[in-house]
Amino acid sequence: MWYAARMQKTVNIVGAGLAGSEAALQLADRGVRVRLFEMRPQVATAVHKGSGCAELVCSNSLKSMKPDSAAGMLKAELSALGSQVLACAHLTQVDAGGALAVDRDLFSAEVTRRVESHPNISLFRQEVTCAPDQDCDAVIIASGPLTSDALAQWLSTCTGMDNLAFYDAAAPVVMADSLDMSVLFRQSRYEQDSVGDYLNAPFTKESYDRFIQELLGAQRVIAKDFETKDLFSACQPIEEIARKGADAPRFGTCKPVGLIDPATGRRPWAAVQLRAENRECTAYNLVGFQTNLTFPEQRRVFRMIPGLENAQFARYGVMHRNTFVCAPKILDRTLRVTSAPTAVPLYLAGQVSGTEGYCEAIASGLVAALSVFAHLQGEDMPEYPRTTAFGSLLAYATDPQTVDYQPMHVNFGIIAPLDQQIKNKGQRYAAYCARGSAHMDQFCQSLRERGIL
Repeated sequence: MWYAARMQKTVNIVGAGLAGSEAALQLADRGVRVRLFEMRPQVATAVHKGSGCAELVCSNSLKSMKPDSAAGMLKAELSALGSQVLACAHLTQVDAGGALAVDRDLFSAEVTRRVESHPNISLFRQEVTCAPDQDCDAVIIASGPLTSDALAQWLSTCTGMDNLAFYDAAAPVVMADSLDMSVLFRQSRYEQDSVGDYLNAPFTKESYDRFIQELLGAQRVIAKDFETKDLFSACQPIEEIARKGADAPRFGTCKPVGLIDPATGRRPWAAVQLRAENRECTAYNLVGFQTNLTFPEQRRVFRMIPGLENAQFARYGVMHRNTFVCAPKILDRTLRVTSAPTAVPLYLAGQVSGTEGYCEAIASGLVAALSVFAHLQGEDMPEYPRTTAFGSLLAYATDPQTVDYQPMHVNFGIIAPLDQQIKNKGQRYAAYCARGSAHMDQFCQSLRERGIL
């Protein structure tokens, strides 16, 4: 397709994560020259282990692919808009039931290959401490939740926000050959008659009670009881969840519902699920076990999980600061900073823009790129429909009436209500998705008419 922006326009993008890589590839495919800045490996972060683009750190799951879920709805929207990073995820997919999980290394390598081989992208390995707004036509900052201190300080000053931080946690990964497969059983919830994509570690009541007792008494890296406002609820450490009540993990991350232990023929008292990290299934992620425990305590306490008594850790769980802006106060629906002190328009994308989730980051990078491209062509960017998954998230994140803002992932709770009330949840969700799909088709047509898509 020929795009009008093939008029020697240049866009500078900060950050080669999910959002930055998606934005770079989208603009480059439209003939825009892209300068992509990534500080790794020159400047390390607390959790990244490599220097590739779009490296995943907290999980290898991009959540559900079910078409009648909010996460599945978002993936359908990304596909309709031609997401390149989502295409990379499908190419490097590993089995995870109804979820889209990837081989982290292969996924990052594929995104990196596309970025580095694109003739319109120049990748610079250097730290950026403020918006690089010289010799370009627009800037996208997609520096991610681990934005460097210097750039975070610039953003804080630029946006007038005193605090751009909350805390996040990542789950540990264990080696497959160190697990006791005589104790663990392979099964996905509600799929007893087929080979499941998860390993399950079954607790008895006694072993669960002992585990919780040691978990609550274990030494933490950051020795404080986090308030909800300090610790993003979607990534709370397992020990913080247990502090809400000994049964809290058993009704959440460790819920045994839908599982039958073949060794007993009964549902376990509680269960820890492990998801493959790669296609070879040589390493497994402890699902939902983000943690703030010290490394020695992780070894001691998590080896109390049945089947993990001799577990070898490929990666320990870590706690780290995440950075985001108060989106409702500074961003419009196109993700443009409304009053940026820069020489050219400034856009934000990814988790630093105040959204949460891997696919949400991809979507924000794509939307930011389309918004920038529309600007370069002198076109108005049509409003993303609030009846769609990401459109509803954009509306929520940029609503100036939102108070005490925290990052949000797509969910049916923020999507515009249906015209008619449907009591059955399954039918209601299906109706949300059908309506969103129809409106997404109309949105894409509007983009095509403007020469944006």
